[in-house]
Amino acid sequence: DSVDGRVEFSIGDFAQTLGLQLDGDDEQIETALRVNAEALQIYASEHVSIGADGADWPLTFGRVDLFREGPGELAFAVMQYEAAVPVEQVPSQLDIVFDAFFDEIEGRDGLLLLTGGFEAGQFDRDKEILVTYTNNNRDQNIDLGARGQWQNFTSSITLGVDHIKTGPDHILFVLALLLPSVLIFAGPRGIGSWHPVEGFGAALWRVLKIATFFTVAHSITFTLAGMGWLPTPPSKIVETIIALSIAAAALHNLRPIFPNKEWRLSFAFGLFHGMGFASLVSDLDISRSSQLVSLLGRNVGIEIGQVVAILLLFPGLFMLRRTPVYRPFLAISSVALAVLAMLWSTERVFEVDLGTDSIVEGFASVPVGYYLSGIFAAVAGGCFLYFRNRDELLPTRSLRRAG
Repeated sequence: DSVDGRVEFSIGDFAQTLGLQLDGDDEQIETALRVNAEALQIYASEHVSIGADGADWPLTFGRVDLFREGPGELAFAVMQYEAAVPVEQVPSQLDIVFDAFFDEIEGRDGLLLLTGGFEAGQFDRDKEILVTYTNNNRDQNIDLGARGQWQNFTSSITLGVDHIKTGPDHILFVLALLLPSVLIFAGPRGIGSWHPVEGFGAALWRVLKIATFFTVAHSITFTLAGMGWLPTPPSKIVETIIALSIAAAALHNLRPIFPNKEWRLSFAFGLFHGMGFASLVSDLDISRSSQLVSLLGRNVGIEIGQVVAILLLFPGLFMLRRTPVYRPFLAISSVALAVLAMLWSTERVFEVDLGTDSIVEGFASVPVGYYLSGIFAAVAGGCFLYFRNRDELLPTRSLRRAG
Protein backbone atom coordinates (compact mmCIF):
# COMPACT_ATOMS: atom_id res chain seq x y z
CA ASP A 1 0.00 0.00 0.00
CA SER A 2 1.08 3.57 -0.55
CA VAL A 3 0.04 7.19 -0.22
CA ASP A 4 0.41 9.16 -3.44
CA GLY A 5 0.57 12.90 -3.90
CA ARG A 6 2.50 15.80 -5.30
CA VAL A 7 4.35 18.83 -4.01
CA GLU A 8 4.51 22.22 -5.71
CA PHE A 9 7.42 24.56 -5.05
CA SER A 10 7.80 28.10 -6.34
CA ILE A 11 10.48 28.28 -9.02
CA GLY A 12 11.63 31.60 -7.58
CA ASP A 13 11.99 30.13 -4.10
CA PHE A 14 14.05 27.23 -5.43
CA ALA A 15 16.31 29.60 -7.35
CA GLN A 16 16.82 31.85 -4.33
CA THR A 17 17.37 29.03 -1.85
CA LEU A 18 19.60 26.75 -3.91
CA GLY A 19 21.31 29.41 -6.02
CA LEU A 20 20.13 27.85 -9.28
CA GLN A 21 19.54 29.53 -12.63
CA LEU A 22 15.84 28.86 -13.17
CA ASP A 23 14.83 31.80 -15.33
CA GLY A 24 14.09 32.42 -19.00
CA ASP A 25 11.14 31.16 -21.02
CA ASP A 26 9.25 28.00 -20.11
CA GLU A 27 11.38 25.79 -22.35
CA GLN A 28 14.57 27.06 -20.69
CA ILE A 29 13.07 26.58 -17.23
CA GLU A 30 12.01 23.00 -18.06
CA THR A 31 15.54 22.24 -19.25
CA ALA A 32 17.01 23.70 -16.05
CA LEU A 33 14.58 21.62 -13.96
CA ARG A 34 15.68 18.42 -15.69
CA VAL A 35 19.36 19.29 -15.23
CA ASN A 36 18.88 20.09 -11.54
CA ALA A 37 16.24 17.43 -10.83
CA GLU A 38 18.40 15.49 -8.38
CA ALA A 39 19.18 18.58 -6.28
CA LEU A 40 15.50 19.52 -6.20
CA GLN A 41 14.44 16.01 -5.20
CA ILE A 42 17.04 15.92 -2.42
CA TYR A 43 15.80 19.27 -1.10
CA ALA A 44 12.20 18.01 -1.17
CA SER A 45 13.10 14.81 0.67
CA GLU A 46 14.83 16.86 3.39
CA HIS A 47 11.82 19.11 3.97
CA VAL A 48 8.81 16.82 3.48
CA SER A 49 8.01 13.72 5.51
CA ILE A 50 4.94 11.57 6.07
CA GLY A 51 4.46 8.91 8.72
CA ALA A 52 2.42 7.64 11.63
CA ASP A 53 2.94 6.38 15.17
CA GLY A 54 6.36 8.02 15.41
CA ALA A 55 7.79 6.40 12.27
CA ASP A 56 8.45 8.09 8.92
CA TRP A 57 7.40 6.28 5.77
CA PRO A 58 9.88 5.96 2.88
CA LEU A 59 9.22 8.74 0.33
CA THR A 60 10.10 8.47 -3.34
CA PHE A 61 9.99 11.62 -5.49
CA GLY A 62 9.47 11.36 -9.23
CA ARG A 63 10.38 13.62 -12.14
CA VAL A 64 10.30 17.39 -11.81
CA ASP A 65 7.82 19.18 -14.08
CA LEU A 66 6.99 22.82 -14.71
CA PHE A 67 3.50 24.02 -13.84
CA ARG A 68 2.07 27.40 -14.70
CA GLU A 69 -1.63 28.39 -14.67
CA GLY A 70 -1.21 30.57 -17.76
CA PRO A 71 0.97 33.19 -19.45
CA GLY A 72 2.39 35.62 -16.92
CA GLU A 73 1.40 33.45 -13.95
CA LEU A 74 3.77 32.17 -11.28
CA ALA A 75 5.83 29.11 -12.19
CA PHE A 76 6.07 26.04 -9.96
CA ALA A 77 8.25 22.95 -9.88
CA VAL A 78 5.95 19.96 -9.41
CA MET A 79 7.07 16.56 -8.12
CA GLN A 80 4.92 13.48 -7.76
CA TYR A 81 5.76 11.34 -4.75
CA GLU A 82 4.88 7.96 -3.29
CA ALA A 83 5.05 7.05 0.39
CA ALA A 84 5.27 3.35 1.15
CA VAL A 85 2.80 2.46 3.95
CA PRO A 86 4.25 -0.36 6.09
CA VAL A 87 0.89 -1.20 7.67
CA GLU A 88 -2.15 -3.08 6.43
CA GLN A 89 -4.69 -0.48 7.48
CA VAL A 90 -4.52 3.27 6.95
CA PRO A 91 -3.93 4.79 10.41
CA SER A 92 -6.42 7.19 11.94
CA GLN A 93 -3.75 9.90 12.23
CA LEU A 94 -0.85 11.02 10.09
CA ASP A 95 2.30 12.91 11.08
CA ILE A 96 3.25 15.23 8.23
CA VAL A 97 6.20 17.63 8.26
CA PHE A 98 6.66 20.45 5.75
CA ASP A 99 9.21 23.25 6.17
CA ALA A 100 10.48 24.05 2.67
CA PHE A 101 12.03 27.56 2.46
CA PHE A 102 10.96 28.43 6.03
CA ASP A 103 14.55 28.95 7.20
CA GLU A 104 15.79 30.62 4.03
CA ILE A 105 12.91 33.00 3.18
CA GLU A 106 11.05 34.95 5.85
CA GLY A 107 7.28 34.70 5.87
CA ARG A 108 6.96 31.55 3.78
CA ASP A 109 4.15 29.12 4.54
CA GLY A 110 2.74 25.96 3.03
CA LEU A 111 -0.63 24.41 2.39
CA LEU A 112 -1.46 20.72 2.58
CA LEU A 113 -4.53 19.44 0.77
CA LEU A 114 -5.40 15.90 1.86
CA THR A 115 -8.09 14.22 -0.22
CA GLY A 116 -9.58 10.77 -0.40
CA GLY A 117 -12.14 8.48 1.15
CA PHE A 118 -11.00 7.83 4.68
CA GLU A 119 -12.55 7.55 8.09
CA ALA A 120 -10.73 6.06 11.05
CA GLY A 121 -8.53 3.98 8.76
CA GLN A 122 -11.26 2.79 6.41
CA PHE A 123 -11.86 4.02 2.87
CA ASP A 124 -15.58 4.59 3.07
CA ARG A 125 -16.30 8.26 2.33
CA ASP A 126 -14.83 11.31 0.63
CA LYS A 127 -13.23 14.09 2.60
CA GLU A 128 -10.99 17.06 1.97
CA ILE A 129 -8.72 18.50 4.67
CA LEU A 130 -6.71 21.72 4.35
CA VAL A 131 -3.82 22.26 6.75
CA THR A 132 -1.57 25.32 7.00
CA TYR A 133 2.16 25.07 7.68
CA THR A 134 4.12 28.05 9.01
CA ASN A 135 7.57 28.64 10.47
CA ASN A 136 6.17 27.97 13.94
CA ASN A 137 3.99 25.06 12.87
CA ARG A 138 6.10 22.69 10.78
CA ASP A 139 5.17 19.30 12.22
CA GLN A 140 1.46 18.52 12.37
CA ASN A 141 -0.56 15.55 13.48
CA ILE A 142 -3.58 15.22 11.21
CA ASP A 143 -6.65 13.41 12.49
CA LEU A 144 -8.26 11.72 9.50
CA GLY A 145 -11.48 11.36 11.45
CA ALA A 146 -11.72 15.07 12.25
CA ARG A 147 -14.32 17.35 10.76
CA GLY A 148 -12.67 18.26 7.48
CA GLN A 149 -14.54 21.50 6.78
CA TRP A 150 -13.83 22.95 10.23
CA GLN A 151 -10.12 22.21 9.79
CA ASN A 152 -10.36 23.71 6.31
CA PHE A 153 -11.95 26.88 7.77
CA THR A 154 -9.43 27.40 10.57
CA SER A 155 -6.45 26.69 8.30
CA SER A 156 -7.82 29.14 5.74
CA ILE A 157 -8.10 31.85 8.40
CA THR A 158 -4.41 31.36 9.17
CA LEU A 159 -3.53 31.62 5.49
CA GLY A 160 -5.56 34.82 5.15
CA VAL A 161 -3.73 36.43 8.06
CA ASP A 162 -0.38 35.23 6.70
CA HIS A 163 -1.17 36.69 3.30
CA ILE A 164 -1.64 40.12 4.86
CA LYS A 165 1.61 39.73 6.82
CA THR A 166 3.61 38.62 3.79
CA GLY A 167 1.77 40.77 1.20
CA PRO A 168 2.24 44.32 2.52
CA ASP A 169 0.98 45.97 -0.68
CA HIS A 170 -2.60 45.46 0.50
CA ILE A 171 -1.92 47.07 3.88
CA LEU A 172 0.05 49.93 2.32
CA PHE A 173 -2.97 50.72 0.13
CA VAL A 174 -5.17 50.89 3.22
CA LEU A 175 -2.49 52.96 4.99
CA ALA A 176 -2.39 55.45 2.12
CA LEU A 177 -6.14 55.94 2.53
CA LEU A 178 -5.90 56.08 6.33
CA LEU A 179 -3.48 59.03 6.27
CA PRO A 180 -6.19 61.57 5.32
CA SER A 181 -8.92 59.83 7.34
CA VAL A 182 -8.15 62.06 10.34
CA LEU A 183 -8.38 65.18 8.16
CA ILE A 184 -11.07 67.09 6.30
CA PHE A 185 -10.44 68.70 2.93
CA ALA A 186 -11.98 72.17 2.86
CA GLY A 187 -12.26 74.56 -0.06
CA PRO A 188 -12.52 74.15 -3.83
CA ARG A 189 -10.71 71.21 -5.35
CA GLY A 190 -7.21 72.20 -6.38
CA ILE A 191 -6.89 75.19 -4.06
CA GLY A 192 -8.37 73.84 -0.83
CA SER A 193 -6.38 72.30 2.01
CA TRP A 194 -6.46 69.58 4.66
CA HIS A 195 -7.62 70.40 8.20
CA PRO A 196 -7.83 68.23 11.35
CA VAL A 197 -11.17 66.45 11.66
CA GLU A 198 -13.27 67.67 14.56
CA GLY A 199 -13.56 64.60 16.79
CA PHE A 200 -12.78 60.94 17.28
CA GLY A 201 -16.22 59.81 16.11
CA ALA A 202 -15.93 61.66 12.80
CA ALA A 203 -12.46 60.23 12.14
CA LEU A 204 -13.56 56.73 13.11
CA TRP A 205 -16.56 56.98 10.79
CA ARG A 206 -14.26 57.87 7.89
CA VAL A 207 -12.02 54.91 8.70
CA LEU A 208 -15.00 52.55 8.92
CA LYS A 209 -16.24 53.65 5.50
CA ILE A 210 -12.82 53.13 3.94
CA ALA A 211 -12.40 49.69 5.52
CA THR A 212 -15.98 48.59 4.83
CA PHE A 213 -15.99 49.52 1.15
CA PHE A 214 -12.58 47.89 0.70
CA THR A 215 -13.90 44.73 2.36
CA VAL A 216 -17.09 44.67 0.27
CA ALA A 217 -15.18 45.23 -2.96
CA HIS A 218 -12.46 42.64 -2.46
CA SER A 219 -14.98 40.13 -1.09
CA ILE A 220 -17.00 40.37 -4.31
CA THR A 221 -14.14 39.67 -6.68
CA PHE A 222 -12.38 37.31 -4.26
CA THR A 223 -15.45 35.10 -4.12
CA LEU A 224 -16.37 35.28 -7.81
CA ALA A 225 -12.81 34.69 -9.01
CA GLY A 226 -12.06 32.08 -6.35
CA MET A 227 -15.10 30.07 -7.42
CA GLY A 228 -14.14 30.38 -11.07
CA TRP A 229 -17.15 32.53 -11.94
CA LEU A 230 -15.11 35.62 -12.83
CA PRO A 231 -12.31 35.41 -15.38
CA THR A 232 -9.28 37.29 -14.10
CA PRO A 233 -6.37 38.86 -15.98
CA PRO A 234 -2.91 37.31 -15.57
CA SER A 235 -1.49 37.82 -12.09
CA LYS A 236 1.20 40.09 -13.57
CA ILE A 237 -1.48 42.60 -14.59
CA VAL A 238 -3.46 42.29 -11.36
CA GLU A 239 -0.38 42.72 -9.17
CA THR A 240 0.69 45.76 -11.19
CA ILE A 241 -2.72 47.39 -10.75
CA ILE A 242 -2.55 46.67 -7.02
CA ALA A 243 0.80 48.48 -6.89
CA LEU A 244 -0.62 51.38 -8.90
CA SER A 245 -3.55 51.61 -6.47
CA ILE A 246 -1.07 52.59 -3.75
CA ALA A 247 0.29 55.34 -5.99
CA ALA A 248 -3.23 56.59 -6.78
CA ALA A 249 -4.17 56.72 -3.09
CA ALA A 250 -0.90 58.48 -2.23
CA LEU A 251 -1.32 61.07 -4.99
CA HIS A 252 -4.88 61.64 -3.79
CA ASN A 253 -3.40 62.80 -0.49
CA LEU A 254 -1.30 65.40 -2.31
CA ARG A 255 -4.02 66.53 -4.72
CA PRO A 256 -7.40 65.05 -3.76
CA ILE A 257 -9.27 63.16 -6.46
CA PHE A 258 -12.36 62.53 -4.33
CA PRO A 259 -12.12 65.03 -1.43
CA ASN A 260 -13.51 63.47 1.78
CA LYS A 261 -14.71 60.46 -0.22
CA GLU A 262 -11.70 58.16 0.00
CA TRP A 263 -14.12 55.23 0.20
CA ARG A 264 -14.59 55.54 -3.57
CA LEU A 265 -10.93 54.76 -4.17
CA SER A 266 -11.16 52.03 -1.56
CA PHE A 267 -14.03 50.34 -3.39
CA ALA A 268 -12.74 50.79 -6.94
CA PHE A 269 -9.28 49.40 -6.30
CA GLY A 270 -10.56 46.92 -3.75
CA LEU A 271 -12.06 45.00 -6.67
CA PHE A 272 -8.56 44.38 -8.03
CA HIS A 273 -7.16 43.55 -4.61
CA GLY A 274 -9.84 40.84 -4.41
CA MET A 275 -8.55 39.35 -7.65
CA GLY A 276 -5.11 39.25 -6.07
CA PHE A 277 -6.50 37.46 -3.02
CA ALA A 278 -8.24 34.95 -5.31
CA SER A 279 -4.87 33.58 -6.41
CA LEU A 280 -4.72 31.96 -2.96
CA VAL A 281 -7.50 29.52 -3.77
CA SER A 282 -8.10 29.53 -7.51
CA ASP A 283 -5.69 26.66 -8.22
CA LEU A 284 -6.89 24.32 -5.46
CA ASP A 285 -8.41 21.16 -6.91
CA ILE A 286 -11.16 20.77 -4.31
CA SER A 287 -14.93 20.47 -4.25
CA ARG A 288 -17.27 23.46 -4.49
CA SER A 289 -18.26 23.22 -0.82
CA SER A 290 -14.63 23.06 0.33
CA GLN A 291 -13.79 25.99 -1.93
CA LEU A 292 -16.56 28.08 -0.36
CA VAL A 293 -15.38 27.23 3.15
CA SER A 294 -11.81 28.07 2.19
CA LEU A 295 -12.89 31.39 0.68
CA LEU A 296 -14.83 32.30 3.80
CA GLY A 297 -11.94 31.38 6.09
CA ARG A 298 -9.35 33.30 4.11
CA ASN A 299 -11.62 36.31 3.87
CA VAL A 300 -11.99 36.26 7.66
CA GLY A 301 -8.21 35.98 8.01
CA ILE A 302 -7.64 38.89 5.63
CA GLU A 303 -10.09 41.04 7.61
CA ILE A 304 -8.38 40.12 10.88
CA GLY A 305 -5.05 41.23 9.44
CA GLN A 306 -6.58 44.43 8.11
CA VAL A 307 -8.27 45.29 11.42
CA VAL A 308 -5.04 44.68 13.35
CA ALA A 309 -3.17 47.03 11.01
CA ILE A 310 -5.81 49.76 11.44
CA LEU A 311 -5.81 49.38 15.23
CA LEU A 312 -2.02 49.73 15.27
CA LEU A 313 -1.91 52.83 13.08
CA PHE A 314 -5.09 54.83 13.70
CA PRO A 315 -4.43 55.98 17.30
CA GLY A 316 -1.11 57.55 16.33
CA LEU A 317 -2.60 59.25 13.29
CA PHE A 318 -5.47 60.65 15.36
CA MET A 319 -3.18 62.07 18.05
CA LEU A 320 -0.86 63.62 15.49
CA ARG A 321 -3.57 65.20 13.31
CA ARG A 322 -3.80 68.55 15.17
CA THR A 323 -0.07 69.14 15.37
CA PRO A 324 1.74 71.37 12.83
CA VAL A 325 3.83 68.37 11.75
CA TYR A 326 0.94 66.31 10.38
CA ARG A 327 0.59 67.94 6.98
CA PRO A 328 4.34 67.69 6.24
CA PHE A 329 4.16 64.10 7.52
CA LEU A 330 1.23 63.45 5.17
CA ALA A 331 3.11 64.87 2.19
CA ILE A 332 6.39 63.04 2.88
CA SER A 333 4.63 59.72 3.60
CA SER A 334 2.51 60.01 0.45
CA VAL A 335 5.51 60.76 -1.76
CA ALA A 336 7.37 57.80 -0.24
CA LEU A 337 4.39 55.51 -0.84
CA ALA A 338 4.03 56.74 -4.42
CA VAL A 339 7.72 56.10 -5.15
CA LEU A 340 7.49 52.66 -3.55
CA ALA A 341 4.40 51.86 -5.61
CA MET A 342 6.11 52.87 -8.84
CA LEU A 343 9.11 50.68 -8.00
CA TRP A 344 6.75 47.77 -7.39
CA SER A 345 4.94 48.47 -10.66
CA THR A 346 8.23 48.51 -12.56
CA GLU A 347 9.27 45.20 -10.99
CA ARG A 348 5.97 43.56 -11.85
CA VAL A 349 5.70 44.86 -15.41
CA PHE A 350 9.29 44.10 -16.44
CA GLU A 351 9.78 41.14 -14.07
CA VAL A 352 12.95 42.57 -12.52
CA ASP A 353 14.05 42.66 -8.89
CA LEU A 354 14.85 46.15 -7.61
CA GLY A 355 14.92 45.02 -3.99
CA THR A 356 11.59 46.67 -3.12
CA ASP A 357 10.19 43.63 -1.35
CA SER A 358 13.28 43.34 0.84
CA ILE A 359 13.01 46.98 1.87
CA VAL A 360 9.30 46.78 2.71
CA GLU A 361 9.52 43.43 4.47
CA GLY A 362 12.28 44.81 6.67
CA PHE A 363 9.81 47.32 8.11
CA ALA A 364 6.52 45.44 7.80
CA SER A 365 7.56 42.04 9.14
CA VAL A 366 6.42 40.75 12.52
CA PRO A 367 7.42 41.84 15.13
CA VAL A 368 9.24 44.83 13.59
CA GLY A 369 5.95 46.30 12.38
CA TYR A 370 4.51 46.09 15.90
CA TYR A 371 7.54 47.85 17.38
CA LEU A 372 7.43 50.61 14.78
CA SER A 373 3.70 51.12 15.34
CA GLY A 374 4.27 51.44 19.08
CA ILE A 375 7.11 53.91 18.55
CA PHE A 376 4.97 55.94 16.14
CA ALA A 377 2.08 56.08 18.64
CA ALA A 378 4.45 57.18 21.42
CA VAL A 379 6.02 59.90 19.25
CA ALA A 380 2.57 61.07 18.11
CA GLY A 381 1.40 61.30 21.72
CA GLY A 382 4.54 63.23 22.66
CA CYS A 383 4.04 65.67 19.78
CA PHE A 384 0.42 66.22 20.78
CA LEU A 385 1.37 67.03 24.39
CA TYR A 386 4.23 69.28 23.29
CA PHE A 387 2.14 71.43 20.97
CA ARG A 388 -0.81 71.46 23.36
CA ASN A 389 1.40 72.83 26.13
CA ARG A 390 2.62 75.51 23.73
CA ASP A 391 -0.97 76.25 22.70
CA GLU A 392 -0.08 75.51 19.09
CA LEU A 393 -2.62 72.82 18.23
CA LEU A 394 -4.41 73.47 14.94
CA PRO A 395 -8.16 74.22 14.92
CA THR A 396 -10.43 71.39 13.83
CA ARG A 397 -12.95 71.39 11.02
CA SER A 398 -16.19 69.46 10.67
CA LEU A 399 -17.40 67.93 7.43
CA ARG A 400 -20.41 70.28 7.48
CA ARG A 401 -18.06 73.27 7.32
CA ALA A 402 -15.71 71.76 4.77
CA GLY A 403 -17.44 72.97 1.66
